[in-house]
Amino acid sequence: MNTGHSQRAVIMIPTYNERENIRELVEEILRLPVDHDLQVLVADDNSPDGTGLIVEEMAERDPRVHVLIRKKRRGRGAAGIDGFKKALELGADLVVEMDGDFSHQPRFIPDLLAAVADYDLVLGSRFVTGGKDTDRNFIRKFVTICVRAFIRSRFHIPVRDVSSGFRCFRREVLERVDLDDLISVGPSIVLEILYKTFLLGYKIIEIPIEFIDRRKGRTKLTLLTLVETLVMALKFKKMYTASGLKAIK
Repeated sequence: MNTGHSQRAVIMIPTYNERENIRELVEEILRLPVDHDLQVLVADDNSPDGTGLIVEEMAERDPRVHVLIRKKRRGRGAAGIDGFKKALELGADLVVEMDGDFSHQPRFIPDLLAAVADYDLVLGSRFVTGGKDTDRNFIRKFVTICVRAFIRSRFHIPVRDVSSGFRCFRREVLERVDLDDLISVGPSIVLEILYKTFLLGYKIIEIPIEFIDRRKGRTKLTLLTLVETLVMALKFKKMYTASGLKAIK
């Protein structure tokens, strides 16, 4: 911790082809009225649309903006892991992870930062009282419900929105989960880190957010990605069970 100073909060955003959203998103985050030393880190998978280049240009003008352009071991999971590592290198006391398409709205970041004062991991949740899942079609909502039911039945995590990628971690949590030991390279990274945080006995809370469909660009979620995510989830659950890592009561 930065004793005697405001806590450094790094907003970590994994991206791939988000040039239509990233500039406005970063600028909106930096305007937030928070007491923290707010920094923005974009972990970009060498987007062919030039997302990383836009952030590089922003970083040249504002020292609060950082970019990590990844050219090896690409994928949502690997980007998240590298982004977390970079955030820790930047001296983060707190790390907020969020998507780069405005489905996670910056206006909820102050709520996440406030709640982490009493918890180790705060999840922005669609499925607690006050939370909303809007603008998405029936099929996508139905798939979300089915996946959520499957994961909750297999993993027994006391969390309603188990697939939420909008969350705030204390530094200690990310150091303890051992980022180098995680095996997910795709979207299952969200669940793997949540599951390991739960097994290690950290205090987790959900706060309500409104999840909206992306403003611009195309979703990266496909049926194949969904199947691969569920298969990987079962794989790392088996791995952690075999390793003897169990939930601390």
